Amino acid sequence: MSFLIAILGLAFLIIVHECGHFFASLAVGLRPRRFYIGFPPAVAKRTYNGIEYGLGAIPLGGFVTIPGMHRPIPHDAERRFSHAVEEAPTLGGSLERVKRALERSDLDGAQNAVDEFDEALAVHTVSPAARSSAEKGVTELRDALGSDAYWKAPTWKRLVAIGAGPAANILLTILLFTVLFMTVAGQATQRVATVAPELQAGQRSPAQAIGLHGGDRIVAINGVPVQADEIARTIGDSAGRAITITVVRGGNKQKLGPVAAELSDGRYRLGFSLDGEGLGVLPATGRAVEVTGIVSKEIFKSLGRLFTGEGRDQVSSPIGITRASSDAVERGASSYLWVLGLISLSLALLNLLPLLPLDGGHILFTLVEGARGRIVRREIYERVSMVGLALVLLLFFVGLSNDIGKLS
Repeated sequence: MSFLIAILGLAFLIIVHECGHFFASLAVGLRPRRFYIGFPPAVAKRTYNGIEYGLGAIPLGGFVTIPGMHRPIPHDAERRFSHAVEEAPTLGGSLERVKRALERSDLDGAQNAVDEFDEALAVHTVSPAARSSAEKGVTELRDALGSDAYWKAPTWKRLVAIGAGPAANILLTILLFTVLFMTVAGQATQRVATVAPELQAGQRSPAQAIGLHGGDRIVAINGVPVQADEIARTIGDSAGRAITITVVRGGNKQKLGPVAAELSDGRYRLGFSLDGEGLGVLPATGRAVEVTGIVSKEIFKSLGRLFTGEGRDQVSSPIGITRASSDAVERGASSYLWVLGLISLSLALLNLLPLLPLDGGHILFTLVEGARGRIVRREIYERVSMVGLALVLLLFFVGLSNDIGKLS
């Protein structure tokens, strides 16, 4: 069950991302053509106000189709219409008129030629596959030549439509963190919430080994009284030296230990968490924004270290992310919400990398085109996309190899 919840959580984050693109595109007049939850084949679909809403059979996220992402070129017509022309050669004249108009950048002429091809296609007999391809081509070219095509839009509208996807994930992260700071994570108390069974695989955590229990109130470390905000720092500063913990349990003081904290995720820990008291809405929101900024900086540092050959072992694929989410589900709702927020933030920042086909690559090219005052040639888009896709796949396989190694 925890694994299923983890998968659904990842799918939800992708849907949030796509909802950002969808509603922002609507708001600036770049009317999307399709909005799907899940991926085709469609289980159910319905068209409303010119937008096809669908439920895909593969429940791993969703997608939004924004019309005319690129300026159309002759190859677009050739790719979609060629099969129909092979089966009905008399369609060749219409195809050539479409290609010539696109070559001359005669957009009105191209629109008329596409309409002419569509009318001619209706009275010719071609195979279902060729007809389907040609009809998709007609739709795509009409979208790319229409007044609400993405590539025709002002720079600011394109930036809003593309940037809204990562922005939606960042806002979700802040929302999740705010809820947590208002409930269980706002301000630490001295009371132990949970004790981890292990920090390293196959051995008990130090907290479990000395008999620390949920509900214990930690009042001193090595005989020195501590406040709630001093407990983690004091344990971390022990640097692995043996320490004793004084707790109040059932109204009586007990001394536990000595025990040495273990190094885990770069800090010395005993393996327990403290209860928290919630903050008000404004302080919780401020704290959530602050933590989001701190984590974002660390994620960018980690990505930067990859280019110097360091940090390779910190990369995870969807397998590792799902496993971490599943483990968090088993630790409780608050742990899962923390992890979900971190994954949402990571998804946003990864998408903001200036690489095509990621959102950050589209943002970069939109800014370049806005500064130049003209569209970048399609072949440049395609070449840069190949490089970006190769880098993204490399990152995926590095994470996959790490996750396979951990599973082994």
